[in-house]
Amino acid sequence: MAKKDYYEILGVSKSASDDEIKKAYRKLAIKYHPDKNPGNKEAEEKFKEVSEAHEVLSDKQKRARYDQFGHAGVGGAASGGGNPFQGGSFNGQEFNFNFGGAGGFDDILSSIFGFGGQRRPTRGADYRTTVVLTFEEAVFGTTKVVPADGKDLKVKIPAGIDDGMSIRINNKGGAAPKGGQRGDLYVFVRVKPHKHLTREGNIILSERRISMVDAALGTEVDVETVDGNVRMKVPAGTQSGTPFKLSGHGVPLMRSDGDRGPHIVTIIVETPKNLTKRQKEILEEFRDPKSKKRGFWG
Repeated sequence: MAKKDYYEILGVSKSASDDEIKKAYRKLAIKYHPDKNPGNKEAEEKFKEVSEAHEVLSDKQKRARYDQFGHAGVGGAASGGGNPFQGGSFNGQEFNFNFGGAGGFDDILSSIFGFGGQRRPTRGADYRTTVVLTFEEAVFGTTKVVPADGKDLKVKIPAGIDDGMSIRINNKGGAAPKGGQRGDLYVFVRVKPHKHLTREGNIILSERRISMVDAALGTEVDVETVDGNVRMKVPAGTQSGTPFKLSGHGVPLMRSDGDRGPHIVTIIVETPKNLTKRQKEILEEFRDPKSKKRGFWG
């Protein structure tokens, strides 16, 4: 289902000021806040929509990307619906994704309800280990060897995994006494920061600095991406802070058929600090064309 326009959610125009956006958000947040609407699922969804819209429109860079590219410029959600971290099979390896501790949801339910006082057979101990990935390994996926019950185990790391996620590999933990089920292996993922690139979901972000002259006249620049350098055209008159989208150079969407997010490049126009006398004269002429020194504008 298509996502709603953030401006429509807050009830403001696309030219709304920061104060107008803030006031609209506060009004709607109070109206739909869960504490004011206990048990009202519709109000809860409205509150989530309002909060998401405010998060994007109150951030200047995110708002600029949203204005230019829509939801594709700010979102990290995988297309096609469903939970991208639900688990499944990856190259024959069964796994589930987790963001928290090692205890499964079934364990939580059984500890609360007890199921008539009957205890399940004792499971083996769950094992935990950590792998450290480069930025590129997290984007494209890789294979890591981790210790598991005294042995080395090859673990397939799927493309698109992010820092803080974990992979649960079923039945690769400790052995259980009296023939019970083996525990699971939890592989926690840490991703090293990249020197020039950052990430928001399936979007890769970077900045490209250009001179004031190139911004005014237009140019072509090489942009560093995870796929290598990509040539990008910068039109004449580009302003500092303008975002450009390189489609298909972002992070692969997990559990998709190779779809990838974009790489958003923000242009930063550098103002020269040390000018020659002639350069200053030219800029003065640009500021005041009526002066027309040396016939520069003539």
